[in-house]
Amino acid sequence: MTDSTIRLTTAQAIIRYLDNQFIEIDGKELRVCGGGFGIFGHGNVTCLGEALYGVRDTLPLYRGQNETSMGFAASGYAKQWLRQRFMFCTASAGPGTANLLTAAGLAHANRLPMLMLCGDTFLTRLPDPVLQQMEHFNNPTLGVNDAFKAVSRYWDRITHPAQVIQSLPNALATMLDPADCGPAFIGLPQDVQGWAYDYPKAFFDKRVHKIRRQRPDCDEIAAAAALIKSAKRPVIIAGGGVQYSGAVQELTALAEATNAPVIETIAGRANLLNVHPLNIGPLGVTGSDSANAVAQKADVIIAVGTRLQDFTTGSWTAFAKDAKIIGVNVGRHDAMKHMSLPVVGDAKVTLAELADALGDFKTPTDWTDFAKAERTKWDAYVAQNVQPGNRPNSYAQAIGVVNDICDPRDRIVAAAGGLPAEVTANWRTLGTGTVDVEFGFSCMGYEIAGAWGARIAQCQREPDKDTITFCGDGSYLMLNSDIYSSVLTQKKLIVLLLDNGGFAVINKLQNNTGNESFNNLIADTPTATQQFTVDFEAHAASMGAIAETVANPAELADAFKRAKAAERTSVIVMKVDPYEGWTTEGHTWWEVGTPEVSDSAKVRDAHNDVEAVRAKQRKGI
Repeated sequence: MTDSTIRLTTAQAIIRYLDNQFIEIDGKELRVCGGGFGIFGHGNVTCLGEALYGVRDTLPLYRGQNETSMGFAASGYAKQWLRQRFMFCTASAGPGTANLLTAAGLAHANRLPMLMLCGDTFLTRLPDPVLQQMEHFNNPTLGVNDAFKAVSRYWDRITHPAQVIQSLPNALATMLDPADCGPAFIGLPQDVQGWAYDYPKAFFDKRVHKIRRQRPDCDEIAAAAALIKSAKRPVIIAGGGVQYSGAVQELTALAEATNAPVIETIAGRANLLNVHPLNIGPLGVTGSDSANAVAQKADVIIAVGTRLQDFTTGSWTAFAKDAKIIGVNVGRHDAMKHMSLPVVGDAKVTLAELADALGDFKTPTDWTDFAKAERTKWDAYVAQNVQPGNRPNSYAQAIGVVNDICDPRDRIVAAAGGLPAEVTANWRTLGTGTVDVEFGFSCMGYEIAGAWGARIAQCQREPDKDTITFCGDGSYLMLNSDIYSSVLTQKKLIVLLLDNGGFAVINKLQNNTGNESFNNLIADTPTATQQFTVDFEAHAASMGAIAETVANPAELADAFKRAKAAERTSVIVMKVDPYEGWTTEGHTWWEVGTPEVSDSAKVRDAHNDVEAVRAKQRKGI
């Protein structure tokens, strides 16, 4: 060691580096890493755990209950911070790390930063085979951690302490890159974690990062402006990238200057307030009749900050076949989809430059009037759909109750199953950037874990607001332990647990494709030889939550007010109808595989119905 170096273990160097990385947000310097979620085992407790203990005040470590839910919480945290800050997850070698695979898939699909610091087998191989080691007889370098290559934007295995000097900055650069953002995985062999090295002291100097804003090519802007000026029926699709770029103001300004209607994706669900006259509603399979009617007739589609997932495009039947698409996206891969005219650049600066290039262009009045009229009809449908007493208890009614009472800045979370569709279609946005519908990877179990991570971030930004999560009974049974986490850490959640007796939305899909109900609802599960109802209220209370069961939306409203006033996590349970409670309007076609041959006439008829719509599908890449 010299005056310019410091001797540290690999684990100590990693943590010291993270502790000195900052980011400037709204004029304030904050650590870019907000801390971490961890479950210790033999693969990470002795070395990485020792290093983390020394920074427990500046990089707080939240004790997880399940590694998968830790990763979901990290994603919820990153979303709340608009990808400007991230959390790390640390797990032991073997099954602990393997449990993070699903969470890494979620972060990868949603382009979210998350750092995984995971135990690995011994580099020397002297004690092999070790506990939990996955042996591959013909490739001793292959292990469980290699599985993360498919679900990571950056992957490395540290085989010498000096590699940290190259690996960590590259991992951080990936997580902060708007175009390449996603999870980073670093495998840490158990012996290498404790090996020491003389690191340059300069490596640990404080550094303040800023998110890159890539400006668009002037020729691409000019081409996009020319195409828009030729349009008679233009529409703007606003995706989640609008929020990550901080471009809501620029999006609104462009729409208002051109009088162009705006339709939203699932991830972009809270770009415009519900009351904005140019907000025509959500698009696609879980969308609105209004947005889908506009999309079907549009001749030029300006897709901003969206990856054009099948739920947005109706498996590419939502648009006219001859419609032209302009892809405004910081990621080249997304900007050029389906032979779009690409405009590669950050949404905030790109939309401003596009507005300048368009000059005094105005959307034809008859087109905008048509879009507004469609939205008026959709608003009337939603008002009726969320009305209590219009049918048996439903998701939509519960959504309406919460929508009427919550604060405009409360955070709304939903994921997987039927609730993402119901929230997307029926939620009336009160505040921009307040809705997190996890439908990128559609992960059951994100509802509570992701909400816990979001709440940790919310407490750093808007501590006087609430995080509210809608959760079905199927997802609750799959992953509920972060109710306990939220109580332990005093990060209050409001959980709306809506019990429809199983996986009801998949039962609906099963029935809609001509199949008989089978193995989705508890009542239709042949191997469930005894019917038994879970006492969700007692279960939630056993983890420290305030819990109550309500019979109807009126009781739900009163319970929700009590939950708002409470200081700790509340779980409100209400049964909903699995058959009659669904939003029936606003759906585009969605491609699912159906049997071409079947003994069932209903299945054959359903297959023919699905195939009849296929002629509308756009062909592209």
